[in-house]
Amino acid sequence: MRNIGEVTAPGLDDSRTREAFEPARKCVVIYGVISAVTLATVAALSAGGAEVTAFMWVRAVILLALAPVLHRLIVRAARGDRRGFERVRAVSVIMPIAIVGVDLIPGLCPVWYAVMQGLSALALVAVAFVVRGAGVRAAFPSAPGASRRTAER
Repeated sequence: MRNIGEVTAPGLDDSRTREAFEPARKCVVIYGVISAVTLATVAALSAGGAEVTAFMWVRAVILLALAPVLHRLIVRAARGDRRGFERVRAVSVIMPIAIVGVDLIPGLCPVWYAVMQGLSALALVAVAFVVRGAGVRAAFPSAPGASRRTAER
């Protein structure tokens, strides 16, 4: 039951809008799985006596730790939280660029590690496309007057 004066964005009560976030949620789960496999591989190599750098450990742990945070943001956005939506939109673009950018630094990490991290970045790129889709954007209209300002340019 809504309180008098309570305002929700158009489409947020629509099950189609919640369903539009489902592919993004699945991509974040894939990102988390790949991150977990990467960390497990680092741990197994280290246990087997292979050289594993502190960079590999720290980055694998941080990227895995971000998976539940991203998942929570997706869930919040699917429930109509504009801040969650805006954060998912930003993070889904920034993180893949940062991941791939760091991986391109010569000698910083082995090729297999860069490939695994690149795969996780691809999952986030997919999230970026989903949250910029028409179905999801319709649920979060721009601020009042934003379309008018854009049309005036």
